[in-house]
Amino acid sequence: MEMVKVTIDGIKVEVPKGSTVLEAARAAGIHIPTLCYLKGVNEIGACRMCLVEVKGARSLQASCVYSVADGMEVRTNSPAVRDARRTNLELILSDHDRSCLTCVRGGNCELQALSRQLGVDGIRFEGERVHFAVDDASPAIVRDPNKCILCRRCISTCRNVQGIGAIGISERGYHSVVGPIFGKSLSEVNCIYCGQCIEACPTGALRERNDTGRVWDAIQNPDLHVVVQTAPAVRVALGEEFGMPMGTRVSGKMVAALRRLGFDRVFDTDFGADLTIMEEGTELLNRLKHAGKLPMITSCSPGWVKYCEHNYPEFLDNLSTCKSPHEMLGAVIKSYYAEKEGIDPSRIFVVSVMPCTSKKFEAVRPELKATGHPDVDVVLTTRELAGMIKQAGMEFTGLPDEPFDPILGDSTGAGVIFGTTGGVMEAALRTLSEIVTGRPLKEPEFQEVRGLDGVKEMEVSLGDRTIRAAIAHGTANARNLLEKIKSGEKEYDFVEIMGCPGGCVNGGGQPIVHAQDRMDENVAEIRASAIYEEDRNLPIRKSHENPSIRRIYREYLSEPNSPKAHELLHTHYTIRSRY
Repeated sequence: MEMVKVTIDGIKVEVPKGSTVLEAARAAGIHIPTLCYLKGVNEIGACRMCLVEVKGARSLQASCVYSVADGMEVRTNSPAVRDARRTNLELILSDHDRSCLTCVRGGNCELQALSRQLGVDGIRFEGERVHFAVDDASPAIVRDPNKCILCRRCISTCRNVQGIGAIGISERGYHSVVGPIFGKSLSEVNCIYCGQCIEACPTGALRERNDTGRVWDAIQNPDLHVVVQTAPAVRVALGEEFGMPMGTRVSGKMVAALRRLGFDRVFDTDFGADLTIMEEGTELLNRLKHAGKLPMITSCSPGWVKYCEHNYPEFLDNLSTCKSPHEMLGAVIKSYYAEKEGIDPSRIFVVSVMPCTSKKFEAVRPELKATGHPDVDVVLTTRELAGMIKQAGMEFTGLPDEPFDPILGDSTGAGVIFGTTGGVMEAALRTLSEIVTGRPLKEPEFQEVRGLDGVKEMEVSLGDRTIRAAIAHGTANARNLLEKIKSGEKEYDFVEIMGCPGGCVNGGGQPIVHAQDRMDENVAEIRASAIYEEDRNLPIRKSHENPSIRRIYREYLSEPNSPKAHELLHTHYTIRSRY
């Protein structure tokens, strides 16, 4: 690799040829502020916050897009640079809704943090403001253009990372606005509600629909029996909201907090994941045996399912008919659990705590009502749960570790790894391998399905048959994979797709990580490592060995894919408009 030598603020540093000044500065331990920059996603130099002086250049340069050259001399903190940055920031603030005290991102806003860093304590450019209507028509995402700074991070994420392009820039100049075409709502276009735009947004211009009020009301209603379940990815991210290091596992503290919030039962969505493996694995074996539609594609990710419904309806028959784990568990709570406890299903209120904003949309799908009532009544994001814990005044880090409630809170390591890309595939292979061969696995870990490559392929021997499998995460990668299947270039038996890059650990409802921190930390990798650690620490690591799973089949469902199981745990899909 060819290296070049540059001098930044008097510090000599050697960096790879082609590096930007921003990257070189970080190598020298020098912090340059950024706002529109999002590593690997949005590198356009639009906000002009990262301006620097380059010796010999006629004007200040945006360091995020300006490449270094051998012998270059750069100043990042000259009077001209400081003045330009402050002026540009004040111009951005002059047309910004500055309701910071009541904003969902108050205290966690990159624009607010930058204002403090640059010492902006007033606005010199007050004038006419443009006011836009707030788009709150969708069940999942709220878009407030009045807080938008036109950084385009959301646009690049939606278009380049997810391959969707549901939003873009409309109008020109002072009236420019980010949103769907023709002034439509997010609910009227092919948005999959993955929430990656929220994770990319530096301000409060994009946020999830806040459903905590409905949950508080339910908890306070004496006529309701309120049950909560938590997804595997939540336990490795929730602690970040309380200052704990990224990837800290807080399962026990989370359960303790939920009990103190007033929930009547605290169950684990990992039980639903184990149930999913039993149903989905049996479905795959049946398709293989009876020449069913292949490849069978996983259906756990509602963002991916909605993407398929919009863009690839020809693959809907390939989707597993299995509901996602939390919807399965919701159906079981309102049937099996309701009968066991003698509670009318109409009185049971199920809350799912998820890393995902798209699951808010999933919960209102009309087909997910196995008992005549919604399988899940409300979905909260990890961020919303953190907000409730803070409202209750709990000292989260000081809470004791408590277990989930039994039976529907019992789970395995296979259920835990659903939270990361490749996890569903690995969990399925652990069970399928033993069911088909009748022999215990020597090693339950399938390393070839792990990692953050956009698409992974493998072949796995199941008895006398070799299964061709593939994994994709992020819908742009899914599109590339599906196109190869359509063209006949690739043939598979089993495909796992997750809508979010990295899987659920990097879902749109997880704690937001500032763009500056994303330059140094691979969020999905760190959280996934914690998922795998939890798996290794559990006494049972295969779904079919879960005693509570065996019990529910013995007492209620009979066997995987039975008529009762299909009634409760399986679903169908809907063709949707592509635009």
